[in-house]
Amino acid sequence: MDLVKKGTATEIGNLDNFKVYLKWTTDNDFDLSAYWVDKSGKHGLIYFGNSDASEGKGNELLNGFPFMQLSGDEGVGDSGGDNEEEMIVAKLDDKIDSIYIVCWDYPRVESGQPARFAESDVTVAIKDGAGKQHSVKLDSGDMANVCVVAQIDNSNVGKPKLINTSKAGTLKGLSNSSQIWNIIQS
Repeated sequence: MDLVKKGTATEIGNLDNFKVYLKWTTDNDFDLSAYWVDKSGKHGLIYFGNSDASEGKGNELLNGFPFMQLSGDEGVGDSGGDNEEEMIVAKLDDKIDSIYIVCWDYPRVESGQPARFAESDVTVAIKDGAGKQHSVKLDSGDMANVCVVAQIDNSNVGKPKLINTSKAGTLKGLSNSSQIWNIIQS
């Protein structure tokens, strides 16, 4: 199912061992990340710089809370084309309230300039454990360089929903995860 408009939602099925994909064909350095919030209010950011893959640790993050890990970092230095980043979520833990799927234009976040989302074909897709795929259209506006594309709402455990959130903001540098949290809460 495609969630094209902000606010549209769908229940999603088997979220054990599911994958989130960020795909684009241009030679831009976009990045996929996930901001998780647990039921106690604790939260954190999973991005390539703090993933097992970037630190050569193997799959430790998949075997313990929050049970998610990124596959790699594509398009580094505005290179390539036909780029794809993948995040594996080994399980949607009952302690998780929400996972926010976030995309940013890395060079533009560093410089504080608007992203190149409009000139690209960025898509975010989730493939559940049963192989069913859902996609969310990236809608960031003209000035943003960070987009909170979607939310996996697990507040009703056992009946998670995927919601097109399409919240956007502009950062100049990314020094801590609270900057992303501020965009989510805006």
